[in-house]
Amino acid sequence: MNLDANSVWNNCLIFIKDNIQTQAYKTWFKPIKPIKLEDNSLTIQVPSKFFYEWLEEHYLKILKTALNKELGNEAKLVYVIKMENTYGSKSPFTEKIPSNNKSNIQAQEVNAPVYSSSNELKNPFIIPGIKNLQIESQLNPNYNFENFLEGDSNRLARSAAMAVSNKPGGTSFNPLLIFGGVGLGKTHLAHAIGVEIKEKYPDKTVLYISAEKFTQQYVESVKKNTRNDFIHFYQILEVLIIDDVQFLSGKSGTQDVFFHIFNQLHQNGKQVILTSDKAPVDMQDIEQRLLSRFKWGLSAELQLPDFETRISILKNKLYRDGVEINQDIIEYVAKNIKTNVRELEGAIISLIAQSSFNKAEITIDLARDIVQKFVKNTKREVSIDYIQKVVSDYFQMDIPTLQSKTRRRHIVQARQLAMYFAKKYTKASLASIGNQIGKRDHATVLHACKTVDNLSFTDKQFRKYVEDLSQKLTL
Repeated sequence: MNLDANSVWNNCLIFIKDNIQTQAYKTWFKPIKPIKLEDNSLTIQVPSKFFYEWLEEHYLKILKTALNKELGNEAKLVYVIKMENTYGSKSPFTEKIPSNNKSNIQAQEVNAPVYSSSNELKNPFIIPGIKNLQIESQLNPNYNFENFLEGDSNRLARSAAMAVSNKPGGTSFNPLLIFGGVGLGKTHLAHAIGVEIKEKYPDKTVLYISAEKFTQQYVESVKKNTRNDFIHFYQILEVLIIDDVQFLSGKSGTQDVFFHIFNQLHQNGKQVILTSDKAPVDMQDIEQRLLSRFKWGLSAELQLPDFETRISILKNKLYRDGVEINQDIIEYVAKNIKTNVRELEGAIISLIAQSSFNKAEITIDLARDIVQKFVKNTKREVSIDYIQKVVSDYFQMDIPTLQSKTRRRHIVQARQLAMYFAKKYTKASLASIGNQIGKRDHATVLHACKTVDNLSFTDKQFRKYVEDLSQKLTL
């Protein structure tokens, strides 16, 4: 690389850095590489066509000014866009940027796919990913560490989240995978990390996005032939938070592109935070190469909150809402709603609302009415032991027979059904289910669930077994 090109471009960067926001400079100018300087023409390399068009649209004037300062009014700037040839075309593509007076800035793209002149390349992202020269983080400031109360059920996850927010990319918790059942605070904790990072490091590019939205964006980029731009956008982030990563299950194309994005971020010391409703070992239809990367950092589980934590959650919610309730009422609600934080807070909101609408005092009787209605409308949790008992009784066998090593068809089917319903109706991991139903491994449970699904479609009698047992377990 020509040293004169380096010198000229570095001087341009000094001028540009003094005249734009720090984050904009890091995002749009640091990745540029000077290639050569011939006469008054400086050639620079940018990562993608989207990148070059963004510079054209937003920074043409400052580029012209910086270059003229270094090379005079006859200065020229040539962009070389070195792109991965994803779509098989090897035809060079050249076009001039619409000039502003005598800017003399032109662009040349080599070994890149041909784009139709009518196919304008806009921001390829569905979310408002870039606004006012900065990346919108998509974070909810109401989800912060202050209102995420610590207890035995979440201490590891919360502590790891705090460590990551204090030093993103600088701890061994990369990636940080937070997993647990519905309503236990995974999304809250993921947002809290991002919110804290933005407070401590305002210039860092942080993005929160659901795996579902990420998939939609990827599909859209494939349709518009902007896959490389999609990848580049995510690779310039410094903190990426993906919620409900299990949604990538079975989506091989999205998994592939996320694999490359993950590798680039991780290799460059950027922080990745993931949430999931299950541990990596229990994720189905996720490529092994991805699962192995999920395990590189820390997988922290959010468990059901214990009684003391539930009390603290209720008191904190009441304090934030400016409401006072007697201790015995708080304890009654905490004792009777154990499933998750979301339902716990929902019950107390319903209690406050009923009291307000009816202009009635919050009493233990009112609390009892609300909780009974709330619990009644909540899907009942069943244990693995109870499931084994119901299945064993249905097939007229005892539990040791159900758990035995025999390969007799009707016993195997009963055992598979028990595993299937344990996965459906409990929050236990596949490994835990297998261990409790005859000391099997998680792969056996996974096979059992797939077998039940298949037989339900192809075997009328077996489908009746499933329907009968479903009814018994949900009564």
